[in-house]
Formats: sequence, C-alpha cells, structure tokens
Amino acid sequence: MIVASPSSLYSDLDVTAELDAPLGPHTWFGIGGRADLLIHPNSVEALATLVARCRRDGIPLRVLGSGANLLVDDDGVDGVVVKLDTPYFKAVEYNAEGPVQRVRAFGGASMEALVQELPRRGLTGLEQMAGIPASVGGAIRMNAGGKFGAVGDAVDAVAMILPDGSQRVFRRDEIEFGYRHTNLPKGIVAWASFIVREDDPAACRERVKEYFKYKKSTQPMDAASAGCMFKNPTMPDGSRESAGRLIDLAGLKGLRVGHAFVSDKHGNFLGVELGATTAELCALIEAVQQGVKQRHGVDLETEVVYWKRGEGA
Repeated sequence: MIVASPSSLYSDLDVTAELDAPLGPHTWFGIGGRADLLIHPNSVEALATLVARCRRDGIPLRVLGSGANLLVDDDGVDGVVVKLDTPYFKAVEYNAEGPVQRVRAFGGASMEALVQELPRRGLTGLEQMAGIPASVGGAIRMNAGGKFGAVGDAVDAVAMILPDGSQRVFRRDEIEFGYRHTNLPKGIVAWASFIVREDDPAACRERVKEYFKYKKSTQPMDAASAGCMFKNPTMPDGSRESAGRLIDLAGLKGLRVGHAFVSDKHGNFLGVELGATTAELCALIEAVQQGVKQRHGVDLETEVVYWKRGEGA
C-alpha cells in the first residue's frame, strides 16, 4: 500500500501515471484486477529515480512487460507497477557504420517486432524467438525460448537498473543463461544488445517462417493464454520431460474449471473464455498440478508469473 501521497513519487519526473489502473487488458489472459498506481516512464533517468524512491519508502514495485507471461489476482496489486511502453523504451538501435554486428533494444521493445524486422534488414541472430511473445526485458529475465533456442543465445550485454536505482551493464561473460533462468540480479532491464550478422534477407525470412509455422502447428496460438503454463520438469535421471506430455498422459487435456480450460491441442496451454476469473484459472492450475503429481509423482512449477496484493516484488 502507498502510505505517502502517490504524486510525491513521480510528480517531478518525466512519466505518465494512472491511479487505480486495470491490468487485465495489459495481459494475454485478459483477466485480473487493478494496480494502485501504473507508471509509464519516458527515460532511464526517470525510471531509476522512481526505483530509488520506491526502495526508500518501502513501496512494492513490479515491472509489466508484454503481459504474455503474467497472471494478475482478481483483487489486483498494491504499490507501483511500471510499464516500459513509451517510445523511449520501445526503441531499437543499430550500429551506424560498417557491417551491423550489434543491435541494442530497450526493455520495452517488442521481441516479436524485432524478430520480424531483422530479416528485412538482412540480419540473422534472433530467429529462434519467432512466435514467442515478449518484451525484450521480459525475455531476458526468464531467458525465453523454445525448440530452436533461447534469447540468451544472442545476448551481448544487458543494462540493469538495480533496486537502489543505480545502473550497471553486465557483459555476456558475466551472465549465466539456463532453462528459463538467468543469474542477473533483481532489477529492471533497461536495454540489451544482441549479436547479429548479415545474411541473405530471403534466407532469414524463410527461417522465421519455418520456426513460426512449427510453433503454430503444435500450439493453440489463438487461445487467450500465456503460452506454456508450466516449466518442463527435471526427472530423476537429470533429463527434462515435457510438461505438456505429462499432462496429456495424466488425462487432463480438456479439463475445465468454470471458464478456464486445459487446451485439447497442447496440455501445457491453459486458456480462458469470456467471463473467466483469475480464481478459476488458479483452481485449474492446482488441479493440473495435483493430477500430474498423482499420476507421475512429479511436481510441476509454473512458468507464468503470478501477482497478488500484499506479495510485493
């Protein structure tokens, strides 16, 4: 809860602020409550100052990316939610002289748009992200990826705003990328640079189409969902098993709780219909976890982030 006057946090900063802002429309599920305060910064400096003030005043701060991997509680969230959706934070820059070898994308830039733009410029390096919805910052934080690779495969450097408002650039050799994980500290991704190289534009476009076609053929991309709900678990022998396969073998495809359902096409996709609540989807998540535990003895961990009032970031 914000104890001091909310405006004291941002009135002198280059930001746009919304009080009691609905968050559902900002997520792929389209459900969930409201944010006490939603702020859209227009510069790194404004964002860094806001972060420092939230730390100083003990105010919870959360970062909202594309909303493709987020579930918001029906009662919403307290504190401050930051969304990097202004032109400043959606910018993408290319080195101006010589062959393009680096691309710098700010934290709010669309990974989907970047994946489409690089082939137009005859650049390769991020095709593996085709069909994976995310902001650049969100993709970096969880090392988003799929069958063909992950975003970390192309990362050169990441600039972070740390919880005290300070800024630091992490080089590639300082960052460990694992399955849906990085060792980056808590904080906000201000920008990331990616290693790219020049290639035939037609060949680049063809790879993107091929990867996207595969994803579309195996996943219900038209459903109101957040993609894969659960991480692929590590089995006793050290291998990773498909969470979707375990859900399928447990006979849970098509399972419903109210307006929330397990996809008939891919067991790891949980979707919602018009009128759904977060409570219904949470009940479905628990039912799937219990079903897989009973059938396979495996605990499924959610990949989707859950925001709840009183549980500040």
